[in-house]
Amino acid sequence: MPLPTAGAYGRILSRPGALLFSSAGLMARFPMSMVGISTILAVQSLYGDYTAAGIVSAATLVAAAVGTPLLARLIDMHGQRRVMLPSVLVSGTSLLGLILAAQALAPLWLLVLLAVGTGGFGGSMGSLVRSRWTTILSTPEDIHTAFSLESALDELAYMVGPVLATAASTTSVLPVTSGLIISLFLQVVGGLLFLSQRSTEPVPHPRTRRPRRRPDDDAARRQEVDALLAARPTPVLRQGAVVAITVIFLFSGAMFGANDVTAVAFATELGQRGSTGIALATWATGSCVAALLYGSRSWGWPLWKQLVLGVVWLALGASTFVFAPSLGVLAVLYALVGLGTAPTMAAGNNIVQATVARSQLTEGLAWISTSINIGVSLGSMVGGVVIDATGSHGGYLFTAGMSWMAAVAMIIGLPALRRARSSAHLPGLGDPEPGGPDEDSEEVGPGADRN
Repeated sequence: MPLPTAGAYGRILSRPGALLFSSAGLMARFPMSMVGISTILAVQSLYGDYTAAGIVSAATLVAAAVGTPLLARLIDMHGQRRVMLPSVLVSGTSLLGLILAAQALAPLWLLVLLAVGTGGFGGSMGSLVRSRWTTILSTPEDIHTAFSLESALDELAYMVGPVLATAASTTSVLPVTSGLIISLFLQVVGGLLFLSQRSTEPVPHPRTRRPRRRPDDDAARRQEVDALLAARPTPVLRQGAVVAITVIFLFSGAMFGANDVTAVAFATELGQRGSTGIALATWATGSCVAALLYGSRSWGWPLWKQLVLGVVWLALGASTFVFAPSLGVLAVLYALVGLGTAPTMAAGNNIVQATVARSQLTEGLAWISTSINIGVSLGSMVGGVVIDATGSHGGYLFTAGMSWMAAVAMIIGLPALRRARSSAHLPGLGDPEPGGPDEDSEEVGPGADRN
């Protein structure tokens, strides 16, 4: 008997080119979950220094946080292939150089430089894929399903990627840089396959230049300037809903990063360090299942209410980790909390997608992944300091604290989230190109009635 979710996903994947670009996007997305752990394992093993490993890994993440939004803005203006084809090649070449430099025990500064090139030019494949979905789909319900599918594929990458990277890097048969080599292959082959599909590529939106002054026709000049200013959308980070989502996901990312480090500490304290990956996989499994179920139907709640429920669910769930008596109980709690993770991420993506102008879509979605990645890095770093001082108990208290900070950010940003443009009025669905939130309308979820 087919699963009840098959119809919704079969409908969107049957669109011409959809299955190909989504599959290629998944392949190119795996390195986001593999490069960090592979770098740490390789550099620590070759240089015998955790500090050096942390510096090189952090350089990749920081460069990605800076470079991803800049690349996304260029993509919106000039197109995915024109910007990302050279970027993928630069990132891949840098990663190849990092592999060779590490194996040759090159100076640390060279590894950091190559790590910056790897992360800074990698881009956000998830935002590129989601942008393509909005190009080939025409209804909010289908876009909701597509974004949920991509959230599930994100979780799949985070389930399989670290396990694959760790297994490849720690076996005695393969070189310790094997995780990085696999990441390089997936990034370049998947990226080139994705960018080769021109039929589904979104149309770029070049920025209109300010007209030259016409001394003999000041009235016409003023009209042109007024039209130009009216056509320019509000900058992404000046739109309240986008800022709110970015801050919420920054703290959510910190919760994820702190939890990963604390899970290792907790399992180590129990003498079960080798089972850490299994426990963490239950979180990703629960999230993947929830994403598929969430995207299989339309929900009657507005998107902001769906986001509120998800953020509160994560905060309440993270608060239970400190009481887990064993790794088995912790795995069950992880699975339950995971049920709220992907739907929360999908709701946030949907809000941003419905808020920004079509000419800003890639940049808007890229800020989400950037905020999460920065949060994960900060959460891992600060969480490690807390664990060194207080053990896993303190680590889980810090994890819960970050989840409640996300809830506080949500409450502060709630007015902007409620005013976000309705997803039923997306650009291309009879709605003029938006320049920001619609102050007079309350944002609704796919298929929902106004309330």
